[in-house]
Amino acid sequence: MSAVKMYTTEVCPFCVRAKALLKQRGVEAIEEIRIDLLPGERDRMIELTGRRTVPQIFIGATHVGGCDDLIALDRSGGLLPLLGG
Repeated sequence: MSAVKMYTTEVCPFCVRAKALLKQRGVEAIEEIRIDLLPGERDRMIELTGRRTVPQIFIGATHVGGCDDLIALDRSGGLLPLLGG
């Protein structure tokens, strides 16, 4: 299964929703990068994605996007193949 990395904050309902969906699809570990605790990581996230909102989700080297993007990917049948499952 591909590694999952997610830029998050503590009080983000979209982050919670995205993590729940990933767990439902078999993801056991998510590398969380808390931009509220590590402000320099916010700049890195923006540099990598061009976006300022969380979550920003990466599966392997692929930038999936935010929670809505993850849900859309799942509904279209693209999430499981990307996860390698």
